[in-house]
Amino acid sequence: MAKKAKKQQAGGTPATVALASAGVEHTVHSYDHDPSHPSYGEEAAEAMGVSPERVFKTLVAEVDGALTVAVVPVAGSLDLKALAAAVGGKRAAMADPTLAERTTGYVRGGISPLGQRKKLPTVLDASATDHATICVSAGRRGLEVELAPLDLAKLTDAVLAPIGR
Repeated sequence: MAKKAKKQQAGGTPATVALASAGVEHTVHSYDHDPSHPSYGEEAAEAMGVSPERVFKTLVAEVDGALTVAVVPVAGSLDLKALAAAVGGKRAAMADPTLAERTTGYVRGGISPLGQRKKLPTVLDASATDHATICVSAGRRGLEVELAPLDLAKLTDAVLAPIGR
């Protein structure tokens, strides 16, 4: 029973548990998710009072048939050609949402680059390094984690590349 309570204190999601286990400095931000908001990422930025350039969304794409994670600022969009090039592929397209959820273990709008059910190749937009800290989903809607971009890159084995527009 005490073990379960400790997990809850660590954040309760695979993403926050992974961060705590790795000993990475981070801050968890929680807010009330509004299901009617048109953008999960913009909602998070507004709720936390953080610039949208510092809040990053986690997208799952298929590059030459292989699922790949792209982490880009919510203020922009993903450049699929650049994502494909970053992982040595030729073609990229957004993954089927159901497949993305099943593979990562998270629901759309709450997919975190951390603690995924199956570790996927990950590309972090190079603009992340313009900031001391960035925010990414902590594994559910209404929960974000703030951490240093290089810590995120290290934990996810991410390639840093200009994949956002």
